[in-house]
Amino acid sequence: MITVNLYYKGTNGNARAFADEMESSGIVDAIRKEEGNLRYQYFQPIGDSETVLLIDSWTDQAAIDAHHASPMMEQLAKLREKYDLHMTVERFVSDDYEGDEGFIRK
Repeated sequence: MITVNLYYKGTNGNARAFADEMESSGIVDAIRKEEGNLRYQYFQPIGDSETVLLIDSWTDQAAIDAHHASPMMEQLAKLREKYDLHMTVERFVSDDYEGDEGFIRK
């Protein structure tokens, strides 16, 4: 699994407005239905109302590449421009390490 954390930073509440429009427009639902998508979910950090975090997880790089080649990426890019957002990205690849299980309360 590959997880990409995208931090959308704006001003005047634009990052939240972007996430709200992504949800209300149906783009998020369409992305969640794409083959290989495991998670597509927005969060807002406590104490930072100008940032929205997207956690975006996929089965593999091929699924991400197909997503990036999809027509909805143009819609997404237009919304980023509309809300004048800037982004930083973190990328994580999951492994099979199970050593943390003793510290996880389920």
